[in-house]
Amino acid sequence: MMDGTQDFGSKTTWRVGVDSGGTFTDVCMFDEASGEIAVWKVSSTPDDPSRGIAQGVEEGMKERAGGNENDPAAAIAYLGHGTTVATNALITHRGAKVGLLTTDGFRDLLEIGRQKRPDLYDLFAEKPKTLVPRDLRFELPERMLRTGEVSVPLDEEAVRKAARAMKAAGVEAVAICFLYAFVNPAHEKIAKAIVEEEMPGVFLCASHEIAPEFREFERLSTATVNAYLGPIMHRYISRLTPRLEDLGLPIAPHLTQSNGGVVRFEVAAETPVRAVLSGPSTGVVAAQAIGARGGFDDIITFDMGGTSSDVALMAGGETTQTNESIVHGYPIKAPMLDIHTVGAGGGSIATIDSGGLLKVGPESAGADPGPVCYGRGATEPTVTDANIVLQVLNPVEILDGRMKVHRDLAVEAIGKMAEKLGMETMDVAQGIISVVTANMAKAIRVISVQRGHDPRNYALMAFGGAGPLHAVRLAQELGMTTVVIPRNPGILCAMGLLLTDLRADFSTTKLVALDAGNLDTIADAMSKVEDEAAGWFASEAIPADKQMTTRRVDMRYDGQNYELSIPLPDGPVTAETLVALEKGFTEAHERMYGFAVPEERILCVTFRAEAMGLVKKAELPERPLGDADASGAVIGSREVWYPETGAFTETTLYARDRLAPGNVFQGPAIVEQMDTTTLIPPGVTARVDTIDNLILELSA
Repeated sequence: MMDGTQDFGSKTTWRVGVDSGGTFTDVCMFDEASGEIAVWKVSSTPDDPSRGIAQGVEEGMKERAGGNENDPAAAIAYLGHGTTVATNALITHRGAKVGLLTTDGFRDLLEIGRQKRPDLYDLFAEKPKTLVPRDLRFELPERMLRTGEVSVPLDEEAVRKAARAMKAAGVEAVAICFLYAFVNPAHEKIAKAIVEEEMPGVFLCASHEIAPEFREFERLSTATVNAYLGPIMHRYISRLTPRLEDLGLPIAPHLTQSNGGVVRFEVAAETPVRAVLSGPSTGVVAAQAIGARGGFDDIITFDMGGTSSDVALMAGGETTQTNESIVHGYPIKAPMLDIHTVGAGGGSIATIDSGGLLKVGPESAGADPGPVCYGRGATEPTVTDANIVLQVLNPVEILDGRMKVHRDLAVEAIGKMAEKLGMETMDVAQGIISVVTANMAKAIRVISVQRGHDPRNYALMAFGGAGPLHAVRLAQELGMTTVVIPRNPGILCAMGLLLTDLRADFSTTKLVALDAGNLDTIADAMSKVEDEAAGWFASEAIPADKQMTTRRVDMRYDGQNYELSIPLPDGPVTAETLVALEKGFTEAHERMYGFAVPEERILCVTFRAEAMGLVKKAELPERPLGDADASGAVIGSREVWYPETGAFTETTLYARDRLAPGNVFQGPAIVEQMDTTTLIPPGVTARVDTIDNLILELSA
């Protein structure tokens, strides 16, 4: 049976990270005793993702970590897991049937939203689907004032009547969001207790529990999304937990949140809205660690998998964090890494649109049936099929020979498309690559150019199963000259789980002027979230020497609509603390907007505490630079079609595990390894650094 506490400093050797994607499930294993890092990869099982995860852990521990045949997971000291279950359910609108209880007069707020329109001039723009139909949204007589005083008492009989109506309608989850509940949650607590009584077993989410902050619409949206995903995550975890127990896992597993930290499974099951970016967040964490060790402080991460590509910008070695974001059209108030996602992956399907033009994605072939070349009955060509046809990917087998592919099927599928377009088969295959590259470049411009960053000043760190395959083409599109390919790019998100800490975030909104007369009020608000952090440390059994808490205050000038998050100095909140906050806000405002207004009144809005339980992390071994000659890593050659030559060109093949620090070679070349393939076109130079990164240098 799994122990409920995290093992800090245990001698049990293996720390395991598992990243479950739409196409593959990646496993990264780190031996604390020897420092060895082993990797494994299996096909995902979309019908029941827990099956693929258990299979990956079992096979990985047996094949690469020498696990016991009967209890392969018994030697695991820590298991972290990143999943796309929540985000996929949100994207595909396959969440639970949700009911909503809200304040009288606010029934339609979920649809009304805000006046801000992201697509003001797009006549064909579609609003995201409303997650709760109108007949399941119930207005209740109650009203809390902004001071926390009760203006209209909650009509408890109306709550009971609404709960019975929702039960009769087959509602699986209930969201509760009342006006000013973040100031005084008394009415939400009463309503929750009544619904629990009337609908035993239903998933419940009260807004003050998931987002105790101001801004009514965003808080309502967050609570609704959490309820929408709750039963899905509960079912997922209830399936996965016994599978891991059956493997002999001796400790409680953890799940990644969107903020890059991890929490216990049972906590994640109650707060799935905080895991909508669970999968890609750990890739950014790993990229940050690798960039710091490799001397790349300014990087743009490019994580391309089978279904989507995730990009993020890191300036000065720091990841960008946001406390509020729009995920697939839904506002969410939860701490998360600033990651932008686009539906462009190896499994993205190529089609011809109504105008006769080539289109790629966002629809994906997934793991089943997968690309045409898998031979599982698919007929629509994908990005992977294009790479097989061009022979950038091994046209016979992939995954170190563990999966056979059928190039003839891919050629036939793309050939049919070429006939319709009146083009040559190879030109269409390369056209698919060019279109998907343009899609990914657009995503990177969103997080760089549109925010004042020139991508040419950054290195592109590519990972994911398909990232290294497309990295150079993407860098060329953006005018970037440096590409970094980590040692194990295909499983970097899984590795990131071994480089992150346990983490939880706590917040409370208290609108108060930054003034010495309000010192006690400010100190009390900060103490509230610090006490919640202390309670979390106790629940996770994290020893004092492994605890770390950082504090921030969201601040703005009186009359502004948006806040800047300012670090709060350590120690008790004193008059000196307020001076430091004012100085920090003024400097941040000047950086962001180019000016400050010293005489303007400053407001403290939301107080935050980030609690971290520090764990032992996988280390990145360093080796000295050696000979530049890379001939010892050559394993053969094959003909690859390049747009630069317009023809098949002899290309040298290198084995990644035979490359050594200091090796240098020129394109055209291809580097193969179990978890990915790296394309190095003509005119590109490759070298290996001291931590086994493959550095690709493009001409300016």
